[in-house]
Amino acid sequence: MPIGNVTRGTTGTNRLRRVDRWIAALPVLRRTDDPLVADLGYGASPTTTLELRDRLARVRPDVEVTGIEIEPERVRVARLAERDGVTFRLGGFETPTPRGRRPAVIRAFNVLRQYAEDEVPAAWALMTDRLQPDGVLVEGTCNEVGRVASWIDVTRGGPQTLTVSLRLAGLEAPSIVAERLPKALIHRNVPGERVHDYLRALDHAWAVAAPLGTYGPRQRWIATVRAMRDRGWPVLHGVTRWRLGEVTVPWSAVAPV
Repeated sequence: MPIGNVTRGTTGTNRLRRVDRWIAALPVLRRTDDPLVADLGYGASPTTTLELRDRLARVRPDVEVTGIEIEPERVRVARLAERDGVTFRLGGFETPTPRGRRPAVIRAFNVLRQYAEDEVPAAWALMTDRLQPDGVLVEGTCNEVGRVASWIDVTRGGPQTLTVSLRLAGLEAPSIVAERLPKALIHRNVPGERVHDYLRALDHAWAVAAPLGTYGPRQRWIATVRAMRDRGWPVLHGVTRWRLGEVTVPWSAVAPV
């Protein structure tokens, strides 16, 4: 039997574009001999699964994407949209795949929000156990239009990084992501927790960089992330990623106390 609960199924065109861009840059996707990606919990429509395959095919033309849903009617409908490189299967956190192949990447977005925080480790373990040795589970959440998103990269060794990705135009404060943090962190945004300190520091750096808004929100954001790094936060990557509205830190910087 599939493991998990039926989600609300909310989905929409372009909703997951930010995380898709992240997955397309993952080294494992480019290096693997078996470029299989599992899209776990794609929802009431297969739209975002089809978009994922199209985006990944730009960097890995032979990529295959398998959409996995726990609700049988959603799978029946999605199978009508199957095409080259895209299939759909009934399943849950056990992540069934064609011929039992191990995915290089599993995307599980807006799936764990309805679960209790203490259920997250077991779900992570089930999914990462299905990965290729260097595979990555990308687990996170976003708002309804995909302008506010965050995700955790999880490997067989546990959570590795937290990424925040925001639409910069009109952004008032980076802490808007607080309501869209992954389940492992969303209840930890309280004084005394690392993620709370992190979001407060981001807001402060964003406010200080306000004068650079004259040159556009992108320049303001780059200055914000650079200031975070200068103040001791272990920010990863560089301007190429930052200019996309992203900031990534090691899990240790935000892990629950």
